[in-house]
Amino acid sequence: MNRMKSRLEKQKFRKALGEWFRVEGRDLPWRKTTDAYAIMVSEFMLQQTQVATVRNFYDRWVERFPDFRSLAEATEAEVMQIWQGLGYYSRARNLHRAAQEVVAKYEGNLPTSLREIVELPGVGRYTAGAIASFAYDMATPIVEVNIARVIARLIDFREAIDTAEGGARIWEVAEELLPERGGRLHNSALMELGALICTPKQPKCLICPVRGYCEAKEPGLIPVKKARRQIVEMDENCGWMVNRGRVLLVAQTGKRWGGLWKLPPRLVDNGDEGLLLTMTYPFTHHRVRLRIFSEVAPRRLDEGWAWVDLEQIAGVAMASGHRRAIDRLMGLGGEVAIKSDGTKKTD
Repeated sequence: MNRMKSRLEKQKFRKALGEWFRVEGRDLPWRKTTDAYAIMVSEFMLQQTQVATVRNFYDRWVERFPDFRSLAEATEAEVMQIWQGLGYYSRARNLHRAAQEVVAKYEGNLPTSLREIVELPGVGRYTAGAIASFAYDMATPIVEVNIARVIARLIDFREAIDTAEGGARIWEVAEELLPERGGRLHNSALMELGALICTPKQPKCLICPVRGYCEAKEPGLIPVKKARRQIVEMDENCGWMVNRGRVLLVAQTGKRWGGLWKLPPRLVDNGDEGLLLTMTYPFTHHRVRLRIFSEVAPRRLDEGWAWVDLEQIAGVAMASGHRRAIDRLMGLGGEVAIKSDGTKKTD
């Protein structure tokens, strides 16, 4: 940070950044409030999810669960149903648990202490700092993907930022850049700069409001990251079992998918006989080939299996891959239509 060694230069940097943000910052719903609950919801949703996607879910969520108490009192099924489509469902479970803890320990009011916020379920260093900064205007550092990229370029950082040492250096610089008070504007502007100007590919350096402070000689090559994990291909074979307008589903378990429903596994392997649909869907570093076959339901259902009316399927919480598959099988995608016995309709 040779160009920002002095306190005065850092002040000039923050001033230029803040003035740009006031004019160019996007009009996002969670920026119109300082309500700690609403900001906490947005931060959970924005973890590993693009702003454009979150916008479609945020308003619906806060309308259904407007505060910590209403969320805490909801069932897990209700929470997962509203969250479905956003993915990374552990976030919804953690947000639900955090709301219950806020109600139980703090009478429904999020604490103002950074130490207490970070102890809530699903809240790490970044999320705690973001909530404290945007809700309470604390001057505390935050580092997410956009800010990390901006800082790495500002200091021409050539080490991997997703290592312990590299990450620590980025956080250190984020703290050095902070104003003495008023973290909301500074952190919002720094994050927005990464989203709109200092983008991953083809950064708009010529119109960057703080280009005079940037040390990067080849910004397009920064930040450096460790090699990506290889995509793992997986096969998933499921059965489409319908009877009298109902479809058979199975409840999922475990930390990742618990609280969601899916089509049951295929019961009989007859090769490609009865194949209705093949599609792929991703999760984390996996790509799943989902194949669905017409099958006859077992006479006795295992624990966790249940019949669900097709007309009520929209209200059932599911992972997005199985949701899309069922929509297509029901003819909502215009590709496959299914008779009540589970076979394809023909012209």
